[in-house]
Amino acid sequence: MPRPTAAQFVYGSCTVIFSTLAMLLLSQTSSGLGVTVIALAALALGLLVAMTVPLPRTPTTEAPAEAPAEAAEPAPREQPVSTAL
Repeated sequence: MPRPTAAQFVYGSCTVIFSTLAMLLLSQTSSGLGVTVIALAALALGLLVAMTVPLPRTPTTEAPAEAPAEAAEPAPREQPVSTAL
């Protein structure tokens, strides 16, 4: 399993913090059970966000090697177009 990137840590942490604050403020709960449920929901949401951040692409050993570039003909030069008024 690949290690999490810095972007995944940042996105996941920000999601947990901001979603916890938002849910606590919107629900106005003060019971321990309500706070626990909100904290667990925020952790699950943060984990979901962190895991869906695109990972950087790395070359794999199974991928076929690129074919060497063949000597291609040079592209023809564009001719200027004269416009007479």
